[in-house]
Amino acid sequence: MVVLNKIYTKTGDAGDTALGNGERVAKHSARVVAYGTVDEVNATVGLARMRARDESDAALARIQNDLFDLGADLCRPDMEKDKEAEYTPLRVSDSQVARLEAEIDAMNGELEPLRSFILPGGSELAAYLHLCRTVSRRAERHATELAVEEEVNPAAVKYLNRLSDWFFVAARIANDGGKADILWVPGQNR
Repeated sequence: MVVLNKIYTKTGDAGDTALGNGERVAKHSARVVAYGTVDEVNATVGLARMRARDESDAALARIQNDLFDLGADLCRPDMEKDKEAEYTPLRVSDSQVARLEAEIDAMNGELEPLRSFILPGGSELAAYLHLCRTVSRRAERHATELAVEEEVNPAAVKYLNRLSDWFFVAARIANDGGKADILWVPGQNR
């Protein structure tokens, strides 16, 4: 368990930070940008939870915990050294991806098929979920960019990809099961 007695350490004052393996890197490195953006996703989920109720809040709470797992995964490079580590580093698993897929399928089963693209909005919860979706897409772009340069857990990238889909479908559920979705009308304002 993490113990934080002091919040500021002054160790990052020169523009670098420590990764999960202790290596120091620039705060603007691709790895830090990737897990930092995952932290942004988590903050937007916190906003959505202010409007969520019951089972949607419980699902969002699970996702927030998964996002901390994901951040821990991304901040720890050198996956090939996982077996040599003092403790087993936390990695996102395929079972977490499968859970998202099952939840997407269950929610999507309640919805009519889309006949148009939809605009973010509708209910307040749906608007927040669309914000979660767009920030998670950005996190996915950063994670895939990192994966070009360094090793990244493939399940972490899959999780981000499914997560944005989860937020999209959950936003439709929050819009009265899709009935309050705002449909895009191509060229409407020409």
